[in-house]
Amino acid sequence: MEKSAFDIPNLENSTHLTFSQVLRLRRSCRGFLETPVPDQMITSVLEDAKLAPSNCNTQPWETHIVSGNKLKELSEALLKENNAERFSPDFSFDLGDYHGRYQQRHFNLGKAMYEGFGVERDDKEGRREVSDLNYKFFNAPHLAIPFMPSFGDNVRMGGDIGMYGQTFLLSLTAHGLAGIPQTSLGFFAGVIREILNVPGELKMLFGISFGYADEDAPGNSFKLGRDPITSSVTFHQ
Repeated sequence: MEKSAFDIPNLENSTHLTFSQVLRLRRSCRGFLETPVPDQMITSVLEDAKLAPSNCNTQPWETHIVSGNKLKELSEALLKENNAERFSPDFSFDLGDYHGRYQQRHFNLGKAMYEGFGVERDDKEGRREVSDLNYKFFNAPHLAIPFMPSFGDNVRMGGDIGMYGQTFLLSLTAHGLAGIPQTSLGFFAGVIREILNVPGELKMLFGISFGYADEDAPGNSFKLGRDPITSSVTFHQ
């Protein structure tokens, strides 16, 4: 059988992966098995993630892991809020701000994703159902949300949380797991804080749904590449 983009070695073999292999195996997974991840493996991923760098070693992540009934409760609330268009983001964001090559990359992702799900461009109901998968966490059994304190313009904190999130994602891959960072969840930071009883002073940028990849899920049927470094890197001597 032909291997998919999500054929990841098991945990025993993954301990022998090089860093370069881990980087190239990591993908944004859009379809998970319902199988829960053992607690000790989640703890191991969190132990790796905490080693991420941060400004002045402030380690500004306050991570919540959501599973089981609480994850179902959160999903139901997010679907309800999204359908009612009741957004409560901590930070502003507008897809319309994208331009040029950034806009084109976003378009390429959307095209590949909807084609992967077999949804036509004019199928509004089908596109809505695909969009709703964000708030069903793509069937993942777990969700990690790294909340952060607010200091100044939050740029440094945001950078720190980004580095934490990337370390978390790479550790998932090294453990034979899969994940997807979801900034779409940040549109409902207020309701998420309410359900998880998180203090208002802690802000949210994104969540990471994670678990074991479902290799047969339509959301995992496509793979996006990256532009060559010549398009984004300038060398100075």
